[in-house]
Amino acid sequence: MLEVGAVPEISRFFGIVIQMYADDHPRPHFHARYAGSEVVIGIREDAILAVEWAALHSDELAADWDLVRAGLPVTRIEPLR
Repeated sequence: MLEVGAVPEISRFFGIVIQMYADDHPRPHFHARYAGSEVVIGIREDAILAVEWAALHSDELAADWDLVRAGLPVTRIEPLR
């Protein structure tokens, strides 16, 4: 049995820590922490597809980030097909 308040560590790789909270909000998800930042990632297919799409287009997303931060229009990125 898990200790009260304990956050189980599911995995750790490249400095990224993957955890789940027993008393967290609904919709199955996990938390990924790295260098003081955290992201919540859904386990269901829709969220996984968004992460897969982002991995395929990381360079384009980074370029759009620079554009939007400069107040310029972003470049559209191809969807998954």
